[in-house]
Amino acid sequence: MVYLLNVRFGKMETLNDTKNKNKIFLMTAVFLLAAAVISFGSTAFADNGAEVASFRTMNTAIVKGSEKVPSISVGEFIKNIGKNTGIYKMIHTETPEEIAAAEAEKAAIASQEAEDPFSGVIVPGWQKLLMLAIGFLIVYLGAAKGFEPLLLIPIGFGTILVNIPGAGMGDAPHGMLHILYSAGVGNEFFPMLIFMGIGAMTDFGPLIANPKMALLGGAAQLGIFATLFGVALMNLIPGVDYNMLQACAIAIIGGADGPTSIYVSGKLAPEMMAVIAVAAYSYMALVPMIQPPIMKMLTTRKERLIRMKQLREVSRAEKVLFPLLLLVVTLLFLPPAAPLIGMLAFGNFVKEIGCVERLSNTIQNELMNIVSILLSLGVGSQMTPEKILNMNSIGIIILGLVAFIIASAGGILMAKFMNLFLKEKINPLIGSAGVSAVPMAARVSNKVGQSYDPMNFLLMHAMGPNVAGVIGTAIAAGVFISTYGH
Repeated sequence: MVYLLNVRFGKMETLNDTKNKNKIFLMTAVFLLAAAVISFGSTAFADNGAEVASFRTMNTAIVKGSEKVPSISVGEFIKNIGKNTGIYKMIHTETPEEIAAAEAEKAAIASQEAEDPFSGVIVPGWQKLLMLAIGFLIVYLGAAKGFEPLLLIPIGFGTILVNIPGAGMGDAPHGMLHILYSAGVGNEFFPMLIFMGIGAMTDFGPLIANPKMALLGGAAQLGIFATLFGVALMNLIPGVDYNMLQACAIAIIGGADGPTSIYVSGKLAPEMMAVIAVAAYSYMALVPMIQPPIMKMLTTRKERLIRMKQLREVSRAEKVLFPLLLLVVTLLFLPPAAPLIGMLAFGNFVKEIGCVERLSNTIQNELMNIVSILLSLGVGSQMTPEKILNMNSIGIIILGLVAFIIASAGGILMAKFMNLFLKEKINPLIGSAGVSAVPMAARVSNKVGQSYDPMNFLLMHAMGPNVAGVIGTAIAAGVFISTYGH
């Protein structure tokens, strides 16, 4: 077992690996630069008479698409959260006025979602050629470099297929990719099934054995909320316009959770789902590249060498009761997060109860594989020029990276802060595993730790904040959805 762990997690990067990574980053940067130049040239110098946001006009300029977005104060935020708790809904009987107001709000949301900002947009053929090249690049990263191949390969092929001139695979109503997107990606169906699979494949034992690790998963959500401020600054760039709903959808990228990113963007900003999903899955795939430099920069050698005691054995009863308790707490305090956490709890309960092994195996294997293929193809089908080659999309790529970096740093810094008060010290390297990239982030923590001490096994300790990050990102998604009433 020790030998296998060393082989899997203990390999040091070679010079060739570094050169290949540099080439990949260079290729990606070239495509992003080309897209930025194209989109900036078409928007930055356009004069439609509207006031453009700047430091001088930031309090008066109206962000495009914000007309129907409510302005939420701190007091209104707390009020919305309170009214959306399960406890409030159970003890409060709605008045006819409240029912009428809710129906009017649903109608307004439905009319807003029906407005496709890209409908009727005509793009030159060479932009489709550029998108085909991006599709092949995504396939290359997945197939040749092994960056999340189960996701990136079908996303890449979806991008290629939808951009083939004259093929019509993404055209409504009968195009195959359009049907896939409409059936499960544009709503919550496929993300819910993915969360069910994640639950069936997840062991909450390390978190149950050491509940303090939940603080690291919570601290990693700092990247999500910090991104909201970054969105406000990005709006000062000509050609960039993010409203608050779009800002919430973009911020979830900081949790490095693809299904949750798709779920929130589908609820709040469906027009941005494609680039948000691709950014989220890309940063998940790039965890082994992005996180180690951050981990080494924020920790000392002494901290990296900290050995943690073996976790206590968790009983079967604890593992069976945990998903049920998690579900009860969610439905009492944050029902908008219940779809995600509920499916996570269901999948985990089926795994731990032991009496429905056929169901558990199906969820973990056949169903998860099928849904992953369909979901990824559906996401790729949204990678069209009018949706990707614009300043808003380039901004999402940048903001997603910043959010992910802040999230990784947040978990590490929380571990260092906790060590000021704990007798049994935590190795801060496991703090970076507080993001939702399960189990990749935990493996990276283990690999970096073993590069300094080959006999220091941090994998199981890192799984605690890792699974806590999954729950934390779902809760953040529930807060955003609850705040804006969707």
